[in-house]
Amino acid sequence: MNQSESRKQHERSDMSDEMTLIEEIEQELKEARLARDEQRRDALALILSALRSAEKELQRPLSEDEELQVLQRERKKRVEAMEAFEKAGREEQADAEEFELDVLEEFMPDQLDEDEIEEIVDDVIAEVGATSLRDLGRVMADVMPRVSGRADGSVVSQLVREKLA
Repeated sequence: MNQSESRKQHERSDMSDEMTLIEEIEQELKEARLARDEQRRDALALILSALRSAEKELQRPLSEDEELQVLQRERKKRVEAMEAFEKAGREEQADAEEFELDVLEEFMPDQLDEDEIEEIVDDVIAEVGATSLRDLGRVMADVMPRVSGRADGSVVSQLVREKLA
C-alpha cells in the first residue's frame, strides 16, 4: 500500500467515526448496489427505510439510542418471522430472514452473553435490595438501561424472575 492509499484508508476510517448510522447504511447500500449484491441491497434498504420512517415520525434526526431502538425493533421482527417460517416449513423464507438479521446485526453492538447479563442483574438486585418478585419492576428499570441494545428484554426479564423467585 503506498502513502496515498494509506492516507485514503485513514480518511475513510475517520469518516466512518463521524458518520451517522443512516449515512453508514447509505454507503453500504451504495456499495451493495455497485457489487450487484441484491440480497444485501434489499436487506440494507429495509433497515434504512425503518430508520428514515422513525426519523420522519419524530420530525428530527434520531439520537444514537433511538437508532438502536429502531434496530432492536427490526431485529425482533426478523427473529419472529424467521421462527414462524421455520415452523411452517418454509426454509427459503426463513433463510432470507436470517440473512437480513445478519446484515442488521452488523450495525448493532455485540450482544451480551448470559453470564454478563446475570452479573448485571446480580449487581442491580444487590443495589436496590430486591428480595421478591414484587421488586421486579425496580430491578428491570435499573437493568434495562445497562444492557440497552445488547440483550433481549424477555431474556433479561426471565433471568430477573428466576433470581427473585
